[in-house]
Amino acid sequence: MTWPVMPIKSVAQVVTGNTPPKSNEENYGADFPWVKPPELGETVPIVSTAESLSVRGAKQARLLPKDAVMVCCIGSIGRVGIAGTELATNQQINSVICGGELNPRFAMYWFMRSTEMLTAAANSAVVPILNKGNFEKLGVPLPPLSEQHRIVELLDQADAMRRLRREADAKAARILPMLFEKAFGNPFEARWHSLPLGEVVTSMRNGTTADQNTLGKGYPVTRIETISAGVINLRRVRHVDLTEEQAERWRLQKGDILFSHINSETHIGKTAIYEGEPTNLLHGMNLLLLRPDSEKVAPAYLFAVLNSPEVRAYYRSRCKRAVNQASLNQKDISSLPVPVPPMGLQQKFSSSVGRFNAIFGNERVSTERLEDLFDVLLKKAFSGQLTAKWRQAHMQELLVEMQQQAKALNLPMPKEIAA
Repeated sequence: MTWPVMPIKSVAQVVTGNTPPKSNEENYGADFPWVKPPELGETVPIVSTAESLSVRGAKQARLLPKDAVMVCCIGSIGRVGIAGTELATNQQINSVICGGELNPRFAMYWFMRSTEMLTAAANSAVVPILNKGNFEKLGVPLPPLSEQHRIVELLDQADAMRRLRREADAKAARILPMLFEKAFGNPFEARWHSLPLGEVVTSMRNGTTADQNTLGKGYPVTRIETISAGVINLRRVRHVDLTEEQAERWRLQKGDILFSHINSETHIGKTAIYEGEPTNLLHGMNLLLLRPDSEKVAPAYLFAVLNSPEVRAYYRSRCKRAVNQASLNQKDISSLPVPVPPMGLQQKFSSSVGRFNAIFGNERVSTERLEDLFDVLLKKAFSGQLTAKWRQAHMQELLVEMQQQAKALNLPMPKEIAA
């Protein structure tokens, strides 16, 4: 059975968000969520945001109804979310208000599956832009509504499992700060001498700017998304096609720390430590590499310091802000005072971290497997494989729906009916 593919604008209304004037503080309050790209990327309906509009501000915005599907089309192309209440977005986001022939969560999952298509449709400027006109011309597959509902049901079940796994990982991640506090208390209370960060690392540098590919060609390479969860996410690397000699310059070493110095303000200063997997991982652009000086600081200790609330606040106070992006220069990063406890204490803490990682390493593998399973199901959902048996069992009802769909959208009768 072949599904019709329809331009988005023929089955939905597309709305581009906007920003009510910031010069008038009365435009902002607590009445309507106002979504920006960093708040996209999850499947749970959005009901609150970091910044909200007042009733006055909402009159100058473009309010969206519950179940509107939001897609970032400037910068982080393809980040997706769904409205859980009436809300508005900024101008980086195009939103899809689905008509009667398109299930909103089906559309949401379709856009999640179609990041590469969306990126390809954008221009190739420094900040890629997919304008409304081109966005609404993109095609969306249109199974009969009952099959859309079945696909959503199956994907929602898989998504619920991976969200539960993420929640367990988040709880496990709280253990490390507890170990740190037990070992050092508050190390910033002048118990030990401090050195600038630049003096406790042997290298601080930017990564390769070589063109990255999604075809798996060459060496795996990091990008901002690789450390978005605070760990090296093997599923969010890309590849660069370099010679062995070129790759050697950028190859990460175990204990290297990757630091996000160009990002949205909430993610500035985020870090991840490289534990050796995947092998031959290269250091990519938009992340700063910090290589700890093992004679002064243990990598696990420095990583914990950089993730402390005091340090995150320190860097947020010094970042330079632009539209939807913040940045830190190397001078400000390297000037951070790092307390240096005796190496014996640092090594004892590192051993505790090692035992923790040994226990929870399998949990991380489970997380990766669930994410991989979800990706496979997402792919099968839109190839028709996921519901093939269900479709066979409900063929008569589907044929009636397809006939109704063809009439509603002024399409030729499907060949299954015409025959």
